[in-house]
Amino acid sequence: MSYSNRNQIFSTEHTPIPPPSSSNQTSVTEFILLGLTDIKELEVTLFTLFFLFFLGNLTGNIFILGFTISNPSLHTPMYFFLGNLSVLDICFSVVVVPKMLSDFLIPVKSISFGGCIAQMHFFHFFGSSEATLLTIMSYDRYLAIGKPLHYSNIMTTSVCRLLVLSCWAIGFLHSLLHTVLTARMSYCKSHVVNHFFCDLTSLLSLSCSDMSTIELITSVEGYLFGFIPLFLTLGSYTYIIFNIVKIRSIDGRRKAFSTCSSHLTVIILFYGTIIFMYMRPASDYSPAQDKLLAMFYTNVIPVLNPLIYSLRNREVKSSTANQL
Repeated sequence: MSYSNRNQIFSTEHTPIPPPSSSNQTSVTEFILLGLTDIKELEVTLFTLFFLFFLGNLTGNIFILGFTISNPSLHTPMYFFLGNLSVLDICFSVVVVPKMLSDFLIPVKSISFGGCIAQMHFFHFFGSSEATLLTIMSYDRYLAIGKPLHYSNIMTTSVCRLLVLSCWAIGFLHSLLHTVLTARMSYCKSHVVNHFFCDLTSLLSLSCSDMSTIELITSVEGYLFGFIPLFLTLGSYTYIIFNIVKIRSIDGRRKAFSTCSSHLTVIILFYGTIIFMYMRPASDYSPAQDKLLAMFYTNVIPVLNPLIYSLRNREVKSSTANQL
């Protein structure tokens, strides 16, 4: 498929947009989602494709979650965090995908104002929690490789639970700020959201409120919650790589790298997509690209995560072989 055809699939240029309201404020009770495509012939095909992705997401992550709980040999900090990652992947997709799938089958893709704000809240809640959890998981690998003799004394059960609780709390507070600010804005330009879910950027473009304060707060807060976890993660893996290089035996380096290669692959997928989406220059903004990227990290990445961990992880493969 050519680049121009992909843009046509995710474009909405043939869908009429209501003109701006003449009043300064409009009480919006619902929004209209334009969805992934305005090509009706593709909707059944896309529904089938993303339904299979959604089933793969649920099946893979439930397998990882159940497998780590039922295997005493996997009751370690690494797999405790992995189980929480599976829960977040499931929740992250459930917030967006079922509504997206139902919209493929109905002519008018409407969502109530409260439903839209709630969807945006939980989308940022689970997404921010996952970013924080990936940082915690990188810190866990840093301790396992850099300080193996002290690892069990540092990563106790209570510490692991506290770290995960902090991860969920940080994600909730991060999302709460966006939710409160967005819910208090006035929407008078249009009630049509050029996306397949209620994304913050799409909603801000419809507001007629003074955006200077909101944009400043969300930018500062977004960079803090985005860059700090990213820099901590990069710092942990820089230290890990330096320690792996110092290992003299090839077999020792291979074993050390195998303990963190799965997590590193997940981090590259997650942050690579997020950075490309949110760190682009404003002049490069494209609703079609936004939909394509959002489709990737809400549908594809949650399916890939359990595959990466199950196929590349020696402990999972050996435990599966023992059970068989």
